[in-house]
Amino acid sequence: MQDHSYITIDDNLEAEFAIPYLLVKQNVALDHRPTVVLPAVMDGLPRTAARSGLNVTVGLFEVLPPWAVYEVQQALVRILSLVAMYALVRRHWLREAHQKALAAGVALCWALLPFYTIYGWSVPGQAGLLLAFLELRRGPARWWHWLLIGTFPLWSIFAFVGPFVLTASGLLVLYDWWQTRRLKARLVVGVLLLLGMYLVVEWPLFYSLLIAKQFVPHRLEFDMRRISPMGLVEGLRSTAQFFFVGQYHASRFLRLAILLAVSLAVLRAPASQQVKQLRRFGPWLLVLAGLALFSGFYPQLVAALQTQVPAVGAFNFGRFHFLSPLLWFMLLALALRILPVRWQVTLLGMQLLVGLAMNAEWLNNLRELAGRPRALEPNYAAYVSAPLFEQVQQTIRQQTGLEPAQYRVVCLGFPPAVAQLNNFYTLDSYQNNYPLAYKHKFRPLIAGELAKSPMLRAYFDAWGNRCFLFSAELGKDFRVGAFQQRVVQDFTFDPSTFRKLRGRYVLSAARLAQPAQSGLRSVGVFSRPDAYWRIYLYEVMNK
Repeated sequence: MQDHSYITIDDNLEAEFAIPYLLVKQNVALDHRPTVVLPAVMDGLPRTAARSGLNVTVGLFEVLPPWAVYEVQQALVRILSLVAMYALVRRHWLREAHQKALAAGVALCWALLPFYTIYGWSVPGQAGLLLAFLELRRGPARWWHWLLIGTFPLWSIFAFVGPFVLTASGLLVLYDWWQTRRLKARLVVGVLLLLGMYLVVEWPLFYSLLIAKQFVPHRLEFDMRRISPMGLVEGLRSTAQFFFVGQYHASRFLRLAILLAVSLAVLRAPASQQVKQLRRFGPWLLVLAGLALFSGFYPQLVAALQTQVPAVGAFNFGRFHFLSPLLWFMLLALALRILPVRWQVTLLGMQLLVGLAMNAEWLNNLRELAGRPRALEPNYAAYVSAPLFEQVQQTIRQQTGLEPAQYRVVCLGFPPAVAQLNNFYTLDSYQNNYPLAYKHKFRPLIAGELAKSPMLRAYFDAWGNRCFLFSAELGKDFRVGAFQQRVVQDFTFDPSTFRKLRGRYVLSAARLAQPAQSGLRSVGVFSRPDAYWRIYLYEVMNK
């Protein structure tokens, strides 16, 4: 299907995809000097706020077109994860000759989970990392075990998993010491290697934030009290979600088959052995419940601490749940190995169906193949709409003689990443980390719309990762398709702030009923049958 494949949009195409592309496109992927910026984003996003140039994903953008990067990485992540999980369970849990097929089934179910593969090996690669550390614990490891540890930071996102896999590997060292009363030097070296490689890969980020203090992150203004539901009921509801389903960044799948496997393993055991089985599975379930409880109540914990330490919410320590999918699958392997074959096959089949049924990316691709795509889920080519945006650029070029680098745009009703992938220079963006000063400069541009909507006001002021052009009438609809024909009747826009930010054009997926009242004039309307968007082009009027 190539570029007509469906690729996950939420927090993926709209957030994680465009920046690595631009790092390569604008020749700053490996230039980590503190003074370097990414000019196409937010009028000069500090280079150190973006992904490291040593990351494998960024390297793929050097040699492949964007859509191919995603599909090649998807294949690599899933195939290598299949091999890693198979090796892990064969080596440590399903070692008997007759358990090869069972191990293959567990590995297949693991590799088919709905991972965010744009994060590389952050979650699926944990199987290989655990295998390496267990081999170090068992005895002298082979060279490729060290390679697994050393390369994990090159293909993972530190903010999502770095502190947590380091904590888990450190706990393994302490557990081994507690059991043997000896500290294994090779285990310690393994942890130090993992830490050292993260320091190498992410050194520009650490240096800019902790040493040079290049900029104050916008995350310091995160306010959990305004953006997360508070209270016992909400905390328990969130805990239940983390325990039974998980969180979509870390792989969202129903744990039903695994819980059934554990229940059957206990209930089918002789009465005299049931307590033993409970002791075998109990600690795993307690750890998983503890992780879910911590993540479920983490926003409320941060909200309580923010009264004393306002910056405590800048880093999300609640992401320990990124370790949960691997722990659940270890539990699955332990339970299946003591069940009859018929139950093994049934439960693996159930888990496989759960993984496929909850993988929206694969389901949407099946709909694409069947010629019945979902209206609100365009494929990559329709989403990026390169010919459409080339028409927009050509019109601007004909009227003004300007190239995209010579003017700045903002986007209404669609993610700025779409414009970025089409080589526009955007003042808005979806960023997990950017200067707080820029957030404060951008806010007057949208202050009028924020004043109309308490929901959007809290969304921007207390969070702000989506530094977008908002409309109270559109709300959080950031995907206004051409077929929707949305019209914004009253759009409050600050043209003077826009001009101060060097802005010139507004690209809107919704028509503005009265652009002149917003200090804008209509330049043109652009549409194509193969594009998801209809773009209304507005230019800011002179004073």
